[in-house]
Amino acid sequence: MKTIEAILTRKSVREYSDKPIEEEVLQTILKAGQAGPSARNRRDWHFLVVQDSATLKNMAGLIGLLVASPLLHAKMAILVLGDEKLSADDFWKVDCSIAAQNMILAAHELGIGACWIGTFPKEGKMKIQKEIFHLPNHIIPHSIITFGYPKDDTNFFSVKEGKPILEEDKIHREKW
Repeated sequence: MKTIEAILTRKSVREYSDKPIEEEVLQTILKAGQAGPSARNRRDWHFLVVQDSATLKNMAGLIGLLVASPLLHAKMAILVLGDEKLSADDFWKVDCSIAAQNMILAAHELGIGACWIGTFPKEGKMKIQKEIFHLPNHIIPHSIITFGYPKDDTNFFSVKEGKPILEEDKIHREKW
């Protein structure tokens, strides 16, 4: 799959099969996350890999099933964490977003479904993750990405439904 195709066909996958994610696939996803640009090349992110199903279910329950239900069936989640000590002018927020998107696109290309669950700037979600994983004060939870082979892959590579990919009314040229 080419990069543009991965970008245009990626969908949030919330239901996963029981098939485990191979270590080499995990390593590729992690490399993709670290391959993205960061402000002043500070690489101010950390990734916390969670594969224990009991921990994933606990996270879902504590964060709230309405938004965190993909954690219930995921084979793995990666917490994307910002490092305030490494960050250049508080750019960890942007750098973590880039890393998360790279991991999601890499997973899609590898046939792995992913779903991004926002954390920052929700204080309650951030506090829960800091407590569960005993994070140091300078490490800030940014987001959670769930991963797994899609339960039903018939629509995995189909064009997104709903809003058009290119919304002309949101494109401005030279001035607003």
